[in-house]
Amino acid sequence: MTDVARKPLETFAAPYRREVRLEEVTFDGGMELLRVIVREGHRITQLDLDRDTARAWGAAMVAWAERPEA
Repeated sequence: MTDVARKPLETFAAPYRREVRLEEVTFDGGMELLRVIVREGHRITQLDLDRDTARAWGAAMVAWAERPEA
């Protein structure tokens, strides 16, 4: 198994008792990714994103959050 250095960045409470955690992970070869971990009770979903994907996803989320509510 590959060794990974993990650096916690943020933790957010989300609706319906969910938790979202962001970590910077660095693999033993030096590759850095943003790890998004969503915990829903006992279920955990984990995504590792490169900088371009994280930037695009973040921009889409900000655009949605800044839209006027219907």
